[in-house]
Amino acid sequence: MADRTAPNCHLRLEWVYGYRGHQCRNNLYYTAAKEIVYFVAGVGVVYNTREHKQKFYLGHNDDIISLALHPERVLVATGQVGKEPYICVWDSYTVQTVSILKDVHTHGIACLAFDLEGQCLVSVGLDSKNTICVWDWRRGKVLAVAPGHTDRIFDISWDLYQPSKLVSCGVKHIKFWSLCGNALTPKRGVFGKTGDLQTILCLACAKDEITYSGALNGDIYVWKGINLLRTIQGAHGSGIFSMNACEEGFATGGRDGCVRLWDLNFKPITVIDLRETDQGYKGLSVRSVCWRGDHILVGTQDSEIFEVVVHDRNKPFLIMQGHCEGELWALAVHPTKPLAMTGSDDRSVRIWSLIDHALIARCNMEEPIRCAAVSTDGIHLALGMKDGSFTVLRVRDMTEVVHIKDRKEAIHELKYSPDGAHLAVGSNENSVDVYGVVQRYKKVGECMGSNSFITHMDWSTDSKYLQTNDGSGRRLFYRMPSGKEVTNREELKLVQWASWTCVLGPEVNGIWPKYSDINDINSVDGNFSNQVLVTADDYGLVKLFRYPCIKKGAKFKKYLGHSAHITNARWSHDYQWVITIGGADHSVFQWKFVPERKSKEALHIAPQETLADSNSEESDSDQSDVPEMDSEIEQETQLTYRRQVYKEDLPQLKEQCKVKHRATAMKKRERAPASGIKLHFIHGYRGYDCRSNLFYTQTGEIVYHVAAVGVVYNRQQNTQRFYMGHDDDILCLAIHPLKDFVATGQVGRDSSVHIWDTETLKPMSVLKGSHQLGVCALDFSADGKRLVSIGLDDNHTIVLWDWKKGEKLSAMRGSKDKIFVVKINPYVPDKLITAGVKHMKFWHKAGGGLIGRKGNMGKTETMMCAVYGWSEEMVFSGTCSGDICIWRDMFLMKTVKAHDGPVFSMHALEKGFVTGGKDGIVALWDDTFERCLKTYAIKRAVLAPGSKGLLLEDNPSIRAISLGHGHILVGTKNGEILEVDKSGPITLLVQGHMEGEVWGLASHPHLPLCATVSDDKTLRIWDLSPSHCMLAVRKLRKGGRCCCFSPDGKALAVGLNDGSFIIVNADTLEDLVSFHHRKDAISDIRFSPGAGKYLAVASADSFVDIYNVMSSKRVGVCKGCLSYITHLDWDKRGKLLQVNTAAKEQFFFEAPRGKRQTIPASEVEKIDWCTWTCVLGPSVEGTWPVISEVTEVTAACLSNDRQVLATGDDLGYVKLFRYPAKGKYAKFKRYVAHSTHVTNVRWSHNDSLLVTVGGGDTCLMIWAHELEGLREFKQCDSEESDIESEDDGGYDSDVTRENEISYTIKALSTNMRAMTGVKPHLQLKEPSVDERQGVVR
Repeated sequence: MADRTAPNCHLRLEWVYGYRGHQCRNNLYYTAAKEIVYFVAGVGVVYNTREHKQKFYLGHNDDIISLALHPERVLVATGQVGKEPYICVWDSYTVQTVSILKDVHTHGIACLAFDLEGQCLVSVGLDSKNTICVWDWRRGKVLAVAPGHTDRIFDISWDLYQPSKLVSCGVKHIKFWSLCGNALTPKRGVFGKTGDLQTILCLACAKDEITYSGALNGDIYVWKGINLLRTIQGAHGSGIFSMNACEEGFATGGRDGCVRLWDLNFKPITVIDLRETDQGYKGLSVRSVCWRGDHILVGTQDSEIFEVVVHDRNKPFLIMQGHCEGELWALAVHPTKPLAMTGSDDRSVRIWSLIDHALIARCNMEEPIRCAAVSTDGIHLALGMKDGSFTVLRVRDMTEVVHIKDRKEAIHELKYSPDGAHLAVGSNENSVDVYGVVQRYKKVGECMGSNSFITHMDWSTDSKYLQTNDGSGRRLFYRMPSGKEVTNREELKLVQWASWTCVLGPEVNGIWPKYSDINDINSVDGNFSNQVLVTADDYGLVKLFRYPCIKKGAKFKKYLGHSAHITNARWSHDYQWVITIGGADHSVFQWKFVPERKSKEALHIAPQETLADSNSEESDSDQSDVPEMDSEIEQETQLTYRRQVYKEDLPQLKEQCKVKHRATAMKKRERAPASGIKLHFIHGYRGYDCRSNLFYTQTGEIVYHVAAVGVVYNRQQNTQRFYMGHDDDILCLAIHPLKDFVATGQVGRDSSVHIWDTETLKPMSVLKGSHQLGVCALDFSADGKRLVSIGLDDNHTIVLWDWKKGEKLSAMRGSKDKIFVVKINPYVPDKLITAGVKHMKFWHKAGGGLIGRKGNMGKTETMMCAVYGWSEEMVFSGTCSGDICIWRDMFLMKTVKAHDGPVFSMHALEKGFVTGGKDGIVALWDDTFERCLKTYAIKRAVLAPGSKGLLLEDNPSIRAISLGHGHILVGTKNGEILEVDKSGPITLLVQGHMEGEVWGLASHPHLPLCATVSDDKTLRIWDLSPSHCMLAVRKLRKGGRCCCFSPDGKALAVGLNDGSFIIVNADTLEDLVSFHHRKDAISDIRFSPGAGKYLAVASADSFVDIYNVMSSKRVGVCKGCLSYITHLDWDKRGKLLQVNTAAKEQFFFEAPRGKRQTIPASEVEKIDWCTWTCVLGPSVEGTWPVISEVTEVTAACLSNDRQVLATGDDLGYVKLFRYPAKGKYAKFKRYVAHSTHVTNVRWSHNDSLLVTVGGGDTCLMIWAHELEGLREFKQCDSEESDIESEDDGGYDSDVTRENEISYTIKALSTNMRAMTGVKPHLQLKEPSVDERQGVVR
């Protein structure tokens, strides 16, 4: 009988008892057909209450933990846990899969929600970043992905009244998201003073930007936009787990066991307290509510589903019950009736009717139940407990017969003998006790042969023998009832077994895979009459084998449904059904046994799709006769724009640091200041490493970029407006053909392109996820529908977008060498060109890819700019040697000499071209480049009187050219923007420092002026009044890092990088004196207050020299610092110096001699400091962020009214703190505009402006200081702080637990893995009574 084929019969899932209420919320709904949809274990259930029928969706392979209903209420989306979890969208009517969404999330899918049209689905993962993903679910395409939050997210919802807006909430946060292009951008909800920072558990969106959310303390928080509007206190007694919106209003359900109904304005309608109803009990907790018409569905923590009819709300119907949370191990079937008995760690024993599919009796015991057996006459039910006792009940009324405790450790198995005379009880103490039923369960024997715990037992049909299996994989036999071990196997040859539930023995050899741990099959039950065996294992599989099955590795049929380990499986008394019970999912499955089966199941295998990248170009030999590269281009090719830390990394870093700093965070933290700042004007234009990034808009304003800001400049009013959507350096800018939208690309680990409106400054679309490191070139198609972008990664990836939809049309590796420019063919939008270092390439779109060919040129040239001409095959490009190349298709027709040095920018006109080069000349050409019509030299001599500044040098290198409004717009490498009139005069509009870091900044003591000094070897004076211009500039022999006005404002001291310093006349910038006493750079310089008698000069070789200004002599030296000096401040009397060093030391020196003083911290605060620019000390301790290992606070400045401290740091943030910022991690307001490190910050003399300079971005930014009454909430993450405060009522225990759950993942039986369920013998010993209180109902 060694038939190794699978049996012909099969199982069909007929009923599932239970509902998953624990660790899940909002998972129970009415479908359009008025059926109820929910999930249990790994099965989606559709339950028809009228016909009392269930349908099952079986497309998952692990625990389902989230569910969403499509707005048309037929389709359902469910998400599961697992290593590679997926989402299934399925039809609740046919229970067939419509779409599977995979490959984004890990660990599990915590929340799901459909949008109003039902086109998009949003999902939240259980990974450490709680990733949020938006899907076009029908096509299985990802539209956008973003990290959700550093802590668990509990609910997410689309705003049904505003398109592309979402709200998510969770542990101590709520975030408002907008979906723009393929980017999701969050704004944190501002709790403000209206309510405490709380964990938010559920939410619902309403009209007019109102969001209702349920908090952990039982309050409802009402939000308007991102601000907390009001709270409805005490809506529930404790956490509100579920909120459901319908036509009539809202329903909420809480841990207090109440369901409340609210009207559309959230005024209360009624309360239903389920604890008080007939079926209710103390401790009932509501996890899910759904309100439709006059019916309300309620799901509870303990796996019940209630249905409430609104007008008869005191009589809810209990329509589904299951075991509560806790492992479920005990299962027995009645010998003569269609009943199953189960017992679980929830201490209840339950009797289920297999015909009516209902719970017909339950009884609560004192102890967790681990096994069960029914006597042969069906009168007694024996239950084995986890504490080593067993109890016998009468089945008819559940009254106790006896309770016996002979053992201390759990009872794993008990069985009545077929003649009904004895009960065998197997325990964790390696022995089986035998009791006489008629003698009121007196112990009559004991089987002692095992050296491990007993797992399974079977009696022989004549009740004379017992076989046992134990944990070490031994099979032993005993004579009954004495319990003597049978060693002579001969006498067993004729024994017939009454049942077969053992996992060992020749009859069941075949159930074991060839290589397996003995412990992973938990239960077996033989059906002798049909010759089938059912097994249940640790992988959640129910299998059918032939019985007996003798050879290892027998074939079987397998059924999925349970999620984790199945603890027990039994045939019903008449073999009509198989009952299986799940350990962790504590659900009871009833399978119908279908004896013979003819049809074969078809196999569906999805074809593999692969896309080969056919265009590898490793082999292109670069000819060796390459001309020398221009120094400027050489420099630019070397730039990588890599960052040590990207802003995207911050949440992660904060999270790592948070753990370390939890303790300090418990203390009360300083609150953020009342006033704010708003960006007002920027002096600067990014010309030194970018080209063609300057344009006229539709309305004649000028758009360009600098640092992380897109600037729209109005030349009539000399004002600027800003697009602040980027968070790091913008590297390129392209304008839409209609000149109303602009695309900008930035640096970043996952860098983004923003398309924004120059009028409203609102983003129209954000494209993410395709470029690493940064985006270096962009171009719109002539119809404005497409956009092409080039990445800074090693392959310079090219991506072609449908930018409005945020959809990637094609992508391809561009070139190993740097690409400087990309252009889409205006006549054929499927063609484009790229040009850059040593190449020119011609591309055309082919499906989802691009095919590119190199242009044929004699010697390889580096191309700096390119434009299409007057027909689709004509292309003109500018080279680094000053030539213009004229191409037809991909062939070079001829070259024309245009400039001395590289041609950096080029613009096509209706009839001709305009070019600009390193030689500082703008040239106008005819349409074939035959004749040069006119040239303009950029010189100081032709500067018009209306200019807003001074030209630094004649013939600056030209990086950008654009035409419009009768003028030529020119951007230079020196950071100047000029407007050239066709008749010749040149107006300077905007300027900033040139390439090189800017560190030195000083504000004038009584005028609206400031001075800056930079590594570009210039000293400049700027007007801060509305005329916004550079008043004076002077070239220096060396770069400088610091400067300072004298108290009367007449002199200006400047520290240079070679260790010298000069004092100049503040008006004319002519030298008054100069000194050179040090070798290293001067890092800070300060006049003493009052008459300005002394000058303190700090250098990088860790000394501070003190000079007497009048006598021009050095009078003192401050020694003793271990590292270079970073900051200096004088006290009001001019007698004391405060010094900070790079080693984070704080020193005090007496002037003028420079003697070191030790001053206790308490005294330092009493000293009246003239200025405060230091970053160390107790009064500024709160300014250092949690991640101070990664980022430094580089600069600080206290306002003159001593209220607000402004700081700048290495990540480019400008922050405002309330002064003094004592204690760690004070709250602040933070502003992003600078891209890299902010090197210095200063308040103007009357505190009306804050001036900041950026290191790498060379900008001088002027911010208007807005006092409390005036300020609008803009461009600032208000109240954002590095550690969320812990003093807000802590966590609710349920939520804490749920927050800390790492969903265990089961693998299918192919790969071996550690079990998820804990074997009985491995489980911890029983907790003592006091630990157990409060679990029993």
